[in-house]
Amino acid sequence: MPLIFIIIICAYFAGNAYIFIRGIQAIALLPIGFKIIFAVLFWICVNLILIGFATQNNKWSYTIGHTIHEIGTSWLMVTLYMVMLLLCCDIMKLFFPSFRFGFVISSILTIIILSIGYLHYRNPNTRIFNLHIDKFTTNSQKPLKIIAISDIHLGYGTGKSFLKKYVRMINSQNPDLILIGGDLVDGTVVPLYKENMKEELNQLNAPLGIYMVPGNHEYYSGIQKCIEYIKQTKIQLLMDSVVTLPNGIQIIGRDDRSNPKRKNLKQLMIQTDASKPTILIDHQPYKLAETEEAGIDLQFSGHTHEGQAWPLNMITKKIFEQSYGYRKWGKSQIYVSSGISLWGPPFRIGTDSEMIVFLIK
Repeated sequence: MPLIFIIIICAYFAGNAYIFIRGIQAIALLPIGFKIIFAVLFWICVNLILIGFATQNNKWSYTIGHTIHEIGTSWLMVTLYMVMLLLCCDIMKLFFPSFRFGFVISSILTIIILSIGYLHYRNPNTRIFNLHIDKFTTNSQKPLKIIAISDIHLGYGTGKSFLKKYVRMINSQNPDLILIGGDLVDGTVVPLYKENMKEELNQLNAPLGIYMVPGNHEYYSGIQKCIEYIKQTKIQLLMDSVVTLPNGIQIIGRDDRSNPKRKNLKQLMIQTDASKPTILIDHQPYKLAETEEAGIDLQFSGHTHEGQAWPLNMITKKIFEQSYGYRKWGKSQIYVSSGISLWGPPFRIGTDSEMIVFLIK
């Protein structure tokens, strides 16, 4: 197991030990039976995320899997905000010894923050960008409309009801072309079969096609199983391949960097015509200077989730040279999306879920 995951797990349990101690202190005057119930429920919630990962391929009902996933991953955010708020309360008590009810105040504020974050997550934004590509030619005066989404993470978190909403959002725009920037699947294809999610995916409609690249979660889920599932849909999976559309636009789909044998960008550009527009889909936004050097007109990426929740978005800004949004790199235009859905905890705090509409002239 990589060292970073060991550190995260240790920090998670250390944080929960701190919360538990403060919780027991807060209910010190209550009967022992209440304390036992509190302790049992607390540590069940703490360990549900590990149970969820260990049992995600089990054949039990979707409802059970979804419940374990939602509580288990939500507890990550409970831990994060409770620790931060309790630390603030403990510091305040150093200066104001009479300050009381730190655990109660922290719990109420955490519930409020996560409730707002959940409502925010459920309502993705639609962001529209008017782009110009010098090499783009069309007989129509109407701009080419491209819908670009990433990080749907279908599974026990993002289920069929959410997928229906996303499909309606996309189709309501009447796109010419749909691009999916990876992480369609979360951690296993099992719930996608259970919920028959291909039924909704096959409702997507775009005359120029629906193109997708794999993300790191397709590899976590088993890349061959994901390939087999996607073949049952209208989505065309691009893995180090190039497709030229009838209007001359070339879609370059890179395999995810989870595959150490994937082709480099120069090898892919050999398959293209430099006089025609190029759109690159690459899940993880690394080495973006290579995009400019290769002469790519537009790159669409995801993966970062923009940190998903504050203050984690401050970390992604340090990790990635472009962690979110639109930026020009010379003549290349790059957009890194925060994702239409998310991984794990169903909360957006200080970040947005989004669907991108590119209007290209």
